[in-house]
Amino acid sequence: MHIPVTTTFHIEGFRIQQYLGVVRGIIVRAPTIAQGIMGGLKSIIGGRIGAYTEMCEQARQQAYDLLIDHAVKLGANAIVGMRFDASDVGGKMSGTEVLCYGTAVVIEPEQD
Repeated sequence: MHIPVTTTFHIEGFRIQQYLGVVRGIIVRAPTIAQGIMGGLKSIIGGRIGAYTEMCEQARQQAYDLLIDHAVKLGANAIVGMRFDASDVGGKMSGTEVLCYGTAVVIEPEQD
């Protein structure tokens, strides 16, 4: 489902009718064996590590999708103040935690 999502706290042309609270999507991803091997080789040679970039982008997309699902379950038709946060987790069992969060709202068109 597509709903408006913005990093700002308002959506041009709409007014917030109701605040439903904080919503989030969280995912923890570890590189696949292939991504780990390619990433390891690149770290020796140097340069952009495309395999890790792909893993991080997949994690961001999954966290975003979970954010949308959470908001829709609360009855929201938009999300404001959306942010991403990421951190390493697991020590030897390395992974990346990606958190996507914002405020679920119900919006309606502004009346002139």
